[in-house]
Amino acid sequence: MDGPVVSGLRASLRVPRPDFEVGVDLAADPGEVVALVGPNGAGKSTVLRALAGLEPAAGGSIRLDGRELATLPAHRRRVGLVFQDPLLFPHLSAVDNVAHGLRSQGLRRRAARERALALLRRWELGPLADRGGRQLSGGEAQRVALARALAPEPDLLLLDEPLSALDARTRLLTRGELAVRLGEFAGPSVLVTHDPVDAAVLADRVVVLERGRVVQVGTPAEVTRRPATDYVARLVGLNLLRGRAEGTTVRCPSGLVLTVAAPVQGPVHCVFRPSAVSVFASRPEGSPRNVLPGVLRGMAPHGDGVRLDVQLGTGDRVQAEVTPAAVAELRLGAASPLWLAVKASEIQVERAGGPI
Repeated sequence: MDGPVVSGLRASLRVPRPDFEVGVDLAADPGEVVALVGPNGAGKSTVLRALAGLEPAAGGSIRLDGRELATLPAHRRRVGLVFQDPLLFPHLSAVDNVAHGLRSQGLRRRAARERALALLRRWELGPLADRGGRQLSGGEAQRVALARALAPEPDLLLLDEPLSALDARTRLLTRGELAVRLGEFAGPSVLVTHDPVDAAVLADRVVVLERGRVVQVGTPAEVTRRPATDYVARLVGLNLLRGRAEGTTVRCPSGLVLTVAAPVQGPVHCVFRPSAVSVFASRPEGSPRNVLPGVLRGMAPHGDGVRLDVQLGTGDRVQAEVTPAAVAELRLGAASPLWLAVKASEIQVERAGGPI
């Protein structure tokens, strides 16, 4: 006897790739937005394409509101797709682009255009209705692409880096619009993104992939507070060092030794923010704890400051945050030697299985 029908998405995917197999179990409830994040080549887009039916899976199941999708062709899955490139038809107006999905469902042209126009007006996109695809800005085109995906009322919405091609200001405005539309969508949504801000603003839950495997799942706040891997720590702007604690001393496999505020025993993660790292051109005077020599490997703007990537003498990488004035004062350049200092009280220590 069959069990109760589970609403939402429940997928168990196995997709072979030349260098590794993507093996992912994924769930998304009705109205929930799940963000897939991970480094380039981790398998995020492969998962999305397999859910949509655009990439064959070697095995597993894709159940959506109790329906098995794995055996259905893409056009029968009732899935809405939004890509990094809006992929609008350049020869069609915005309203006809939105109507296209409705026409593919068998709706007559006039009825499809009326429904598409009503949707554009409801989303305050009415003034764009008669503009051709080439006449739309990047943000406008992406909003029209989202309307086209949602117009046929799909059961599942898939978004593959929908904001990554936009400039900073347009991205900010479009992200806000997207958050509103995802909040209105009744079905589950799966979002692929490299941007931690996109994940924090748009997603209810984050699933981290590395080499085709899930390495962490949690709310954006949980993932930010307790990154499980080096990649996640860098993604959310934290430093993470692993080691074994004996009292207030933590010894890392690289040979790095840290002093922490509270005594603990066993395997631990040491997490601290780049803003907690002080940067010096020469070894600081006195006897502060956790004084670490290193070499500058890169720097990039970050908000109102500058984020430094420093390789320690042990090979570990640490991010530090300084002001633009400090960059000039320290005369930072490629491979500049530096000294870093981190107060023991600034280091959050977590046992390898959870917080202390």
